[in-house]
This record gives sequence, structure tokens and C-alpha cells, in this order.
Amino acid sequence: MELLPDHLLAGHKAFMSGRYRTEEQRYRELAREGQEPRTLVIACCDSRAAPETIFDAAPGELFVIRNVANLMPPYSPDGEYHATSAALEFAVQALKVQHIVVLGHGRCGGIKAALDPEAKPLSPGDFIGKWMSMVEAPAKVVMANGLMTTGERQTALERISIRFSLANLRTFPCVSILEGKGRLSLHGAWFDISTGELWAMDPVTGDFHRPMIDVEIPKADSDS
Repeated sequence: MELLPDHLLAGHKAFMSGRYRTEEQRYRELAREGQEPRTLVIACCDSRAAPETIFDAAPGELFVIRNVANLMPPYSPDGEYHATSAALEFAVQALKVQHIVVLGHGRCGGIKAALDPEAKPLSPGDFIGKWMSMVEAPAKVVMANGLMTTGERQTALERISIRFSLANLRTFPCVSILEGKGRLSLHGAWFDISTGELWAMDPVTGDFHRPMIDVEIPKADSDS
């Protein structure tokens, strides 16, 4: 019986001879001094949308929470198990991150399920169905729009759900207080798996723009 699948062992071997070798000092510093990421990313568990890859992040640069459809539930201190809320609490209170990014993506399976009235539970527990019920209200509104295609409805809900999660983040006292003091900033982003494009949400209008294409990035001042 194999201890791990062969492709994982091969991948680790390549990691040790490649990235680890070039960043060995960085890993040793992280092990010795601990992590101090400035950014928390709440992302989907979809294997095609890894934040560390999308943002080309270095070790220790991002603190990442991944769940189905990158949803943030509302503040609910009811004594139950809350994995996403626990990770948020640690990132904000212990690691003291400065930024929180809710990162959605195209062709999200969870969002697709939320828009499918014929979707059947994958198990008796229907954990996905319960989880996605958080966006049931906006999903019904989007589904009722007969002028949109199936793909347009999915993209719309993917982006609406990002705004939904940002609103839920602000129900957490630790988030709202620090944001009010200017010590924490919230951001929304959407990644197109097919093209690799990243869309960022305007914090005022809620519209999504491609920072590298649609928005002019100020050039750094030059002494020359």
C-alpha cells in the first residue's frame, strides 16, 4: 500500500530540487520567526483557482481560507463549529492582516449548483446545499432574469456572492472596528480561469474592472 500517490511524491521531489532550493532561506526564516502575512484571501476550494498561483505569492505571503464558492458566513457566535469564521478570527486577531480579499472565479461549481433548481443532494447530509443556501435569495433573483443566458447568470451570481461575502465580513466586530479605524481594508476580486484575467471590485460602485487593462495604473515618479 502506497503512503502517498506517486504524482504527489514526484511533485514534492520537484519542489525540493526547485522552489525550496531557491527559497530555502525564506522557509527557514518562516519556521524560526513564524508567519506574518499581510493579506487574507477567502477563496474557493476549486483546484483551478489557487490564490498562491494566481498572485504568484511567496511562502508566508498569503493567509488563505478556501471553501465551496468562497463564501463568508455572517457573524454567528452560537457555540457551533465555524471553520471559516475561526480562520478569519485568527487572521485578523492573531496575525493582524491588513487586507482581506474575497476571491471568486468563473465556472464555479458551487454557484452553478445554487442556480440549478433541479440539483440533487450529493449525500444525505446535503452539506453543499446547506452551505449554498446562504446565497439562495440572490440566486432566485438572478434565475428569474429570462433575458440572461445561463453563462451570464452564473457570472452575475459569482460576482454578487463576492459582494455578499464582503457584507457578511462586516458583521464581524473585529472586522468592522478595524476597518473603521483604517487598519484593515476589504477587497473583492474575480478570476477568469479561461483567460487568466483578474477583475477587481470597485469599493464604491461594486463594479468589476480589470486593473491591468481597464484602469490606468499611475506610474512611479522618476528622478530622471
